[in-house]
Amino acid sequence: MKRRLAAAAAGVMLFSMILSGCQASKGLETDSLKITQYKDVEVEQVSKPEEVTDENVDNMIQAVLESNSQVNEITDRAVENGDTVNIDFVGKIDGVEFEGGAGEDYPLTIGSGAFIEGFEDSVVGHKTGETYDWNGAFPDNYGNAEYAGKDVVFTITVNSITESQVPELTDEFVKNVSEESKTIDEYKKEIRKQLEKENETAYSDELASKVWEEVVNNTEVSKYPKEKVEKLSGDLIDSYKSAADTSGMEYEEFLEVQTGMDVETFEKRVDEVVKDRVKQNMIAEAIAKKENIKLDDSAYEEQLEVIAQNNGIKDVEELKKMASEEELKEMALGNLVMEWLAEHCIQKAAE
Repeated sequence: MKRRLAAAAAGVMLFSMILSGCQASKGLETDSLKITQYKDVEVEQVSKPEEVTDENVDNMIQAVLESNSQVNEITDRAVENGDTVNIDFVGKIDGVEFEGGAGEDYPLTIGSGAFIEGFEDSVVGHKTGETYDWNGAFPDNYGNAEYAGKDVVFTITVNSITESQVPELTDEFVKNVSEESKTIDEYKKEIRKQLEKENETAYSDELASKVWEEVVNNTEVSKYPKEKVEKLSGDLIDSYKSAADTSGMEYEEFLEVQTGMDVETFEKRVDEVVKDRVKQNMIAEAIAKKENIKLDDSAYEEQLEVIAQNNGIKDVEELKKMASEEELKEMALGNLVMEWLAEHCIQKAAE
């Protein structure tokens, strides 16, 4: 009986060691940090990309058409619904001009609902150069209680009238806006692929972001690279000092105006922000080394394109002017690691 109990106990211990070893293999530890788990990280399931419909394609093409509209000045007719007019206006309540009730060279698209009810309709039918009075009233539920429900008289001058002429979708138009399509049918297929790619990217980005957040939370840093933290903190603080000089303000005053913090609080916050950035770089480098994730020249150039696009920067050359090579390589490697983590995570349906 004792032998069986001993054997059972040994089996339990062995099973426990196997489980423990399996869990440990999902994390890593270096001299500077410990990641409890980065493999098979569990995250809430991300919804799969929605199917691109014909309506989605048509709406995208319509947006492209409107972005290529030609604005024409109208001189031979009165204002019509949908026109954009440039106006001067002065509003008076009980014969007295009120605050916020006047404007000059104000661009107004008729039908936009930017003004109180009736204002825009009153402009319709008037020609360039005409000045007239319009009698109206603020609605009872108007945001400014002082004006709510009161009668108002606006004196309005129409300075100019313009209309947007949206081009037609033709093969010729397609050739002008696309580098790969020559016909309408080809362009619709191109737009569909573009939207599908955007949906896939949005899905991948959301998943990668969730996994990365979990991995960062699973990490404890025992030792930061002191020189790097001091340099990054110093650079950030110096940028605020330079901005203060440019604005003609003292550093302390500038911080109070721009951040609402005193020097001590601000510089403590800088230290926290910098350490968070450094921590994330340390995590990416540790996982990349462990999993042999290489940032070769090809991968680097590909990631530069992604970084530029995600940050609304027109091209890679412009991106390279905005950040050092070291910073860009850190961002590129971080992206590769996040992609790897997303591929090795577990998505769990919400309960």
